[in-house]
Amino acid sequence: MSPIDPIYTDVIHAGESPAEHLGAISVPIYQSSVFLFPNAEEGSAIHEGEKPGYFYSRLGNPTQADLERKVAALEKGEAALAVASGMAAITTSLLTLAKPGDHVVAPESLYATTGTLLDQMAAFGIESSYVDATDPENYARATRPNTRVYYLESPGNPTLKLVDIEAVTGLARERGILTAMDNTFATPFNQRPLEKGVDLVIHSATKYLGGHGDLMAGVLVGKKELIDKARWHTNKILGGVIAPMTAWLVLRGIKTLALRMERHNSNALAVARFLKEHPKVVEVHYPGLESHPQHELAKRQMMGFGGMVAFDVGSVEKGRALVNGVKLISLAVSLGDTSSLIQHSASMTHASVPRERRLKAGVTDGLLRLSVGLERIDDLLADLDQALKRL
Repeated sequence: MSPIDPIYTDVIHAGESPAEHLGAISVPIYQSSVFLFPNAEEGSAIHEGEKPGYFYSRLGNPTQADLERKVAALEKGEAALAVASGMAAITTSLLTLAKPGDHVVAPESLYATTGTLLDQMAAFGIESSYVDATDPENYARATRPNTRVYYLESPGNPTLKLVDIEAVTGLARERGILTAMDNTFATPFNQRPLEKGVDLVIHSATKYLGGHGDLMAGVLVGKKELIDKARWHTNKILGGVIAPMTAWLVLRGIKTLALRMERHNSNALAVARFLKEHPKVVEVHYPGLESHPQHELAKRQMMGFGGMVAFDVGSVEKGRALVNGVKLISLAVSLGDTSSLIQHSASMTHASVPRERRLKAGVTDGLLRLSVGLERIDDLLADLDQALKRL
């Protein structure tokens, strides 16, 4: 596993400039939908993006701008765009990179709503193919003359399958194909895909970046040229705008990201090891376990293994009984909160996915997705143990 980069300072200071805000240490919330132009000439230049400035918060806001600079710094990107939700970030990214007549290759093991979006993009003339992304060559095999985008998600939701990022981006460069990757599960504390050749990185900031289960937001990061296109063309039309108050909440959440991720990582590894030895558990998926088939890849491309654990208890009935039986852990579909959250994937987030397709992606009937929080580890293990013993 790579040594952890010192982002402890960056999460606090990067992207912020108190001098721009009358010396305010906490970035102010600019609760304004419009901004004055100094004169017609400068107004025109700002409006067309030829000069920095603000005029309408659908296209930018000073609070939003500080958030964008901070996430860009953490991901080592040139620029970022903050939007209203993780799905707004995914939609904006895909519609920025692809146009009617294009083709997208994506993993089989994928956040269900992303898969729904890719399926529905066919109505706009953008087709998608799904592959076992654990083998990078499957991207090459699925490539067509009109393939424009390779989409990646690593670790995958909810199976924790990994994609060899450098291998896939290498294939993409050879073919003139752009890459977009959802880095929500890992966060920039554990993984930075831009450094491995990805063109656009996506985050549901609702999750670990915000970190407290009290907001909805998304961010996309990459080269300035792509982010400008996303801001001034795609999202200008889609209107997936982040509110100033929400941008401020994400900024505040990021301040503790490094400390939180340390605890998420260590708690999740302890939970995975416990589950691996439990007689009621059929299988555990966590890249930090030596038994994970892609453990060596995880050590090579991640700086930490993350706070998400998936495990299989064998059936739908046992899965539902387990999530009904926990007491400390909350039954909820999100992740990245300070609290531990659990869900039964087959009947919750992936219920809309046809069973055959779901099973092919590795989302088995008894699969549970656990977002391991910041609680005392002994309390988490005791809660899981008492619920498992009743299966």
